Amino acid sequence: MSAPPFPSDPRSRRDLLLFFLAAFVVLAAGMGLRDPWPADEPRFTLVAEQMVESGQWLITHRGSELYSDKPPLFMALQAAAFTVTGHWRIAFLLPSLLAALGTLFLVYDAGRRLWGARVGLYAAGALLVTFQFVYQAKRAQIDPTVTFFITLANYGLLRHFLLGPDWRAYWLGCFAAGLGVITKGVGILALLMFVPFLFARWRGWNGLSPIRGGGLHWLGGAVAFLLAVGLWIVPMLLAVHASDSPEHRAYMNDILFRQTAGRYTDSWDHHKPAWYYLGVIAASWLPLALALPGLVPKWRERLRARDARFLLPLAWIVLIVLFFTLPKGKRDVYIMPALPMFALVAGPFLEDLIRRPWLRWLAFALSLLLAGLFLGGGFAALGGGWARANALVVQRGLADGGVALWHLMIAIGAAALAAAVVFRVRRAVTGLVALLGVIWLLWGLWAYPVLNASTSASDVMRRTEQLVGDGELGLVAWKEQNLLLLDKPATDFGFLKPWHTQLGASIRWLEAAPDRRWVFVLGRAMGPCVDRARAIHVGNANRREWWLFRADAVTPACRGGQVPVIGEETEDSPNEE
Repeated sequence: MSAPPFPSDPRSRRDLLLFFLAAFVVLAAGMGLRDPWPADEPRFTLVAEQMVESGQWLITHRGSELYSDKPPLFMALQAAAFTVTGHWRIAFLLPSLLAALGTLFLVYDAGRRLWGARVGLYAAGALLVTFQFVYQAKRAQIDPTVTFFITLANYGLLRHFLLGPDWRAYWLGCFAAGLGVITKGVGILALLMFVPFLFARWRGWNGLSPIRGGGLHWLGGAVAFLLAVGLWIVPMLLAVHASDSPEHRAYMNDILFRQTAGRYTDSWDHHKPAWYYLGVIAASWLPLALALPGLVPKWRERLRARDARFLLPLAWIVLIVLFFTLPKGKRDVYIMPALPMFALVAGPFLEDLIRRPWLRWLAFALSLLLAGLFLGGGFAALGGGWARANALVVQRGLADGGVALWHLMIAIGAAALAAAVVFRVRRAVTGLVALLGVIWLLWGLWAYPVLNASTSASDVMRRTEQLVGDGELGLVAWKEQNLLLLDKPATDFGFLKPWHTQLGASIRWLEAAPDRRWVFVLGRAMGPCVDRARAIHVGNANRREWWLFRADAVTPACRGGQVPVIGEETEDSPNEE
């Protein structure tokens, strides 16, 4: 059941090369054309930038405060990418691109080894056309990277469990799970693959490899896992102990306990109902999810035949979805690591299902639906008849009333209509795949330049720099993109501190040098302390109003930094999308 590292026949090698060339074009389109966008990209890139500038890669910072929300591996990869490329617009997206390409190869190779090169290509292709996978691969969030490490762990374990014995693959899988832990904490979930494996061994399922080896071989997996985790945790603990700093100890406790077990058992954000992930699978995993009516009976047949090649990935997917269903806090990306295994077990049946009329009609209907939505929405927004679109233009500060964005919507709708007309029902699946490729190319090459100035807040920060000139700048109630996109030094007064505390500190800072200091502030955070007639409205970005003020704009009641609590001091839109 083993296979050479790469397909031996020329046609399979050519197909593999063409597939990855297409994947690279789709996933890399637009790199270098935009800055980091909220919600998470500016945060991670700012942390990575401060890693490069400070040389501190173990205990990370966000502005003047320690950043303990996530382990540092992903940000370190971004920092390393900048060290190689010298350009942040490339570096901040490079880890996601490489992780996505790596995940595609792992799915292809697992499918090839289990069922043949053609099945491997179908499985990888199914993953590449799935909306959630491509959307996240073109963003600088942690999820594509942790998905790669978890998929690598699954790959190593499946090669050992199903195609082995292969102890090196097993140790690699355990090591990759450890890397997943120091990326986002959830990498350990890859080891849940042991649950269906042990069940299959107990019940004598078909397809399991006759594994030979003693307890030391199995224990080597635990050693590999702990070695990977220790690459960061051990130096971090040593650094905290050496500094003997209360701030560093608080960082250690928060990142090791509150942000892992605490976030899972007592989620404080993103509360969703128990059935939330059914909707994610139905929508975010399109168009692969269209094949589910045909896949489920096929999977049932293979499970009745006691085929462990299907039991292990399918059971692991169910365990992952159940794991993230239990807590109140849920996000669509949490179950993204299950998507590669979903594509893998779909691969053996896709060539047959694509020939079925019902799947062709579903693909045709989806193309028509996309045509209607984008054409209708684009023309309605262009004509001023869509109130929500008009509000979006104001909130995001889009140039020219958002005309370029509405033209993009119309172009996508026209492409969808053309796909339906040209490919018709008979080749609707091919047409849908081609349409998705066009959409992602337009997204990267058209939408990035159109949306970048307002979404990244780059225009707001450029205007701020022009107004401040050679003066000093302080930040209050700021977001990561504000500090990240500044080309001059800035003083911040905390990030997580309450707004009134930051504003009070900034007023005292202003009064120490009123002739040369300015404060950049979120409009909602000014409260009664800033006279807007004396302040300067810098602009709107990310659905927020931003202002600049100097000491003469501070109202008498707040001079000396005596600032009252300002409303609820919370954000309306924590995701900032």
